[in-house]
Amino acid sequence: MTDMTASPVQADLPLVRRLEAVGFRAWPAASVVYDGSWQVRLTGSHPSKRLNCIVPLDPSDYRDMDLRLSKARKRFADYGRSLVVRETPLAPPHLIRHLEDDGWQMFETADVMIGDLAHLPLPPTLGHLPSHDIGRFVDACIAVGQDDAALKPALAEILSSIKPQSGFFIKENPRHGAVAVALCVQDNDLAGIMSFAVSQTVRRQGIGSEILASALRWARVSGARSAWLQVEADNEPAIALYRQFGFRKVYEYRYWRKG
Repeated sequence: MTDMTASPVQADLPLVRRLEAVGFRAWPAASVVYDGSWQVRLTGSHPSKRLNCIVPLDPSDYRDMDLRLSKARKRFADYGRSLVVRETPLAPPHLIRHLEDDGWQMFETADVMIGDLAHLPLPPTLGHLPSHDIGRFVDACIAVGQDDAALKPALAEILSSIKPQSGFFIKENPRHGAVAVALCVQDNDLAGIMSFAVSQTVRRQGIGSEILASALRWARVSGARSAWLQVEADNEPAIALYRQFGFRKVYEYRYWRKG
């Protein structure tokens, strides 16, 4: 099995490839095409950056960069979107230097973290049972994140497209309704934590730990040996919580756009 304790300083490229692959399956784009090893992901119904970006997946694939970026820009424009490149440790250094020289700007960084479920102390029973009601979970996500209700059809479509086994976790209380959500996607021995959010009205009350522990417990019972997640690099409270659960950073990715 791949070593899940790789140093975040020098990325373990086979591990990066595996986590990128499960990440794509856990949050599937509506349209995926390949230009060489560059994955071009587009989803007209939802603005998520992970669903609308180019992801280069081979450090040696940087030929004809201008032409390929120009073709991708046209494809993104057809969807009414600006071209975004997602840089992981698999991106060609030549391409990133080209973007810098051509006036592109890096505008967001996220950490990819993993944790060992086998030795993680978790509650003996599930505090929250997973739901499989997509509509209820989408409504809860929108309420917790105070998002635009118009995104409901798009979120429902994305969740319906996830092929691996998934569990929707929702924490509700009589006063506020849904106050925390988490999506756990189990892909063989890896479980991904997605859409994890806690309402601003109830933060610092242990609710995030409660719902995350339930999701991880369910993943372990279902056969997962490790868990992974993605978090914005400047989200210090979330990162502190994940570290309490034994997660550690293994690599980061960055988004680039021009102008």
